[in-house]
Amino acid sequence: MTSLSYAAPTSVDAAVKLLAGAGGVAKVLSGGTDLLVQMRAGRVKPEIIVDTKKIPGIIGIREENGAFVIGAGTPGAVVEAHAGLNKAWPGIVEALDLIGSTQVQGRCSLAGNLCNASPAADSVPALYAAGAIAVVVGSKGKREVPVEQIPTGPGRTSLGKDEFILEFKLPARPANSSDAYLRFIPRTEMDIAVVGCGISVTLDANGVCTAARCSLGAVAPTVLLVKEMADVLVGHKLDADTLAKLDAAAQAAAKPISDKRGTAEYRTKVAGVLARRVAAIAFDRAAGKATGKTH
Repeated sequence: MTSLSYAAPTSVDAAVKLLAGAGGVAKVLSGGTDLLVQMRAGRVKPEIIVDTKKIPGIIGIREENGAFVIGAGTPGAVVEAHAGLNKAWPGIVEALDLIGSTQVQGRCSLAGNLCNASPAADSVPALYAAGAIAVVVGSKGKREVPVEQIPTGPGRTSLGKDEFILEFKLPARPANSSDAYLRFIPRTEMDIAVVGCGISVTLDANGVCTAARCSLGAVAPTVLLVKEMADVLVGHKLDADTLAKLDAAAQAAAKPISDKRGTAEYRTKVAGVLARRVAAIAFDRAAGKATGKTH
């Protein structure tokens, strides 16, 4: 039986060297709320766990000229408590806030949720819709990657063996911009999404959409960034015709499987319904209409 070692390096270089030097499976511990469960179930058997939480800057949020940088290991509870993020990116905050219980919120992170690469991850559709950039570090240095290029399949990412995410960059918001995220689950809370949807929009002074990004979760092997949904919104107000076209675009993009949580047909239908609801919330927020949490 292979012995398991644990390390908590205090620099990026030290963490990269540990990952690169591992002979077997090496896992990065960002929050651990997925990794530890997988280890207990015997699904993952790493040779080494590299805990990145002691690396300076990997926990915390800073604002830079209207843009935000979120450390990859920042717990969900810290993100939820940040007033600036709640105002600029409420969809990201509410999506991350849906992960697990109060106890889990003290550990879970955007990087962990993204790199676990579950198609049903809650924060990932919101990150896609936001146009978030992941700052990735490794032995070849630092690179910036659109978040939608990180997951490549269920449980798989594009990161190299010696790479991990250091932080996320969220762009500065134009005027009349906002986002929203909703998921459908069988239970009232602490469940896995049957379908998730994230939408970010910018409106002009007349309420016409000038920019949009739309995403769907749990309807394909990875979370989807759906350009066809965004194309339906841009150039239009959110009237009945636009909502109908958005519903149809969401259903057309969905390629789900049938499992115990729902049939493919059901998930496809829900994708359209959620798209309508999320768009309505995002448009209202962008127009300055007060809306509370969506959950």
